[in-house]
Amino acid sequence: MRYEAPTSVSEAAKLLAKEKGLARILAGGTDLIVQMKSGMIEPDLVVDIKRIDALKRIKKEKGGFRVGAAVSGAEMEEHEELCALWPGVVEATNLIGSTQVQGRATMAGNLCNASPAADCVPALVAADAVARVVGPKKGRDVPVIKMTTGPGKTTLKRGEFVESIFLPSRKKRSGDAYLRFIPRTEMDIAVVGAGVSLTLDKNGKCSDARLSLGAVAAKVLLVERAAKILIGSNLDEETLEKFAAAASAAAKPIDDKRGTVDFRKKVSGVLARRAAIIAAERAMTTEKKGKK
Repeated sequence: MRYEAPTSVSEAAKLLAKEKGLARILAGGTDLIVQMKSGMIEPDLVVDIKRIDALKRIKKEKGGFRVGAAVSGAEMEEHEELCALWPGVVEATNLIGSTQVQGRATMAGNLCNASPAADCVPALVAADAVARVVGPKKGRDVPVIKMTTGPGKTTLKRGEFVESIFLPSRKKRSGDAYLRFIPRTEMDIAVVGAGVSLTLDKNGKCSDARLSLGAVAAKVLLVERAAKILIGSNLDEETLEKFAAAASAAAKPIDDKRGTVDFRKKVSGVLARRAAIIAAERAMTTEKKGKK
């Protein structure tokens, strides 16, 4: 195995493009190192991107934030403006592993690992986040919802890697939230995950909404039919019940030792409903802060 630590994006892209064997990116390494030690993969080339300064930054862009691929969850949590704009995304990223893991694990790495149960991906899909992909050819922007095709599979082409993830600007009275169910209290992968992002109008009615579910299909789902139920409502009990039912109906889980199909479908609705309530509360909180 060959290890390389380039200091520029273009250098990293060239290394990946030239490699004829199996190449892997090392960002946080919390998935890659485990896979290598367990014998799941044997890369011919490992490209460490942590020495590329541009990929270790969180910067403002068009009213939102661009988060470099080498930025850890712990670093995101320390960024007050990012936390204020997208609290659900930051919280989801910091559910990955232990405190020590969060100091290394990255949002981009969690996305590219392409696990159906990834925590940050449903939150990113709900946020309508976009990944910046670079490689031997011209860079391209890919909506996060289109980045994965199934367990362990992405739409990245040979020699490409994710340079950063863009979290867009938000309208006033907007909020997001991510919730998951796990068998243990900490450090476990999601049996079900639900991410919600929504906006309220000046009368408190929902004017825009997105719902994403994780761990209940071969890839993270964007559930547009359920989200539309919230639009035009005050998130009253009847609306939330219909929303939860639509979320449950959209789930396509499997039976395994961690949960049955019926259980996962039920929990999908429960978590979607709770996440919507939290997102709405945050939307109202941002409005109150703006009036001070």
